[in-house]
Amino acid sequence: VQLQASGGGLVQAGGSLRLSCEASANIVSFATMSWYRQAADKGRVMVAIITKGGSTNTIDSVKGRFTISRDMIKNTVYLEMSSLKPEDTAVYYCNAERKMPDSTPSIVYWGQGTLVTVSS
Repeated sequence: VQLQASGGGLVQAGGSLRLSCEASANIVSFATMSWYRQAADKGRVMVAIITKGGSTNTIDSVKGRFTISRDMIKNTVYLEMSSLKPEDTAVYYCNAERKMPDSTPSIVYWGQGTLVTVSS
């Protein structure tokens, strides 16, 4: 399975971007798909998640500004980002988790990352 992330770039504070993550597999095969971000010299943290059933959640710092969605025909998950702040600057990664039967550990896939830079 490959995840191809795109859509990053340089934007001014207050601007918007849409990130895309296209999967090489049917996204309904994944229990969850998520967006993570990693700022310079910091760890990778989850920003938004969408479940197989379509439930979504975002971290508090982006609530009301970021929206995760999906297109099941295009096998693509999106992260719509608005009212961007300099602190949103990071490399953004998409993630997909496939649950395995019984006690077998889940399989986790990562995209290659796309850089979002928000200037003040």
